[in-house]
Amino acid sequence: MTLSIGLLAKAADVKVPTIRFYEEIGLLPEPQRAANDRRVYDVGAVRRLVFIRHARQLGFSVEAIRNLLDLSDNPERPCGEANALAARQLDDVEAKIAQLETLRGELRRMVQATCDGRAADCRVIEALTG
Repeated sequence: MTLSIGLLAKAADVKVPTIRFYEEIGLLPEPQRAANDRRVYDVGAVRRLVFIRHARQLGFSVEAIRNLLDLSDNPERPCGEANALAARQLDDVEAKIAQLETLRGELRRMVQATCDGRAADCRVIEALTG
């Protein structure tokens, strides 16, 4: 079974330009071409795109995804590298969560210090200026 780029995009829930981009950067192999020179994809391309999309949703970098795909393409290799990549990504996510919690606290303080008067007396403006 072969798919056009439009059907592949729909099946993997990505946009056509995303598919072309992933081909350009080597995450998705160059597709075969039909007699009319249109790109045709197999079911493996759907699985690969779903893998990439999920990895992107988890925040993995393109380089990390490239490494994970390489591991997926070579199932006999040990999975220690995949574990290390996931651990690094978890560390990054936890650092971002800590930053967001700090931002939330600051924004709460700003919102709680509401002002009903003039902008010159506004606590939000005051907090942002220094």
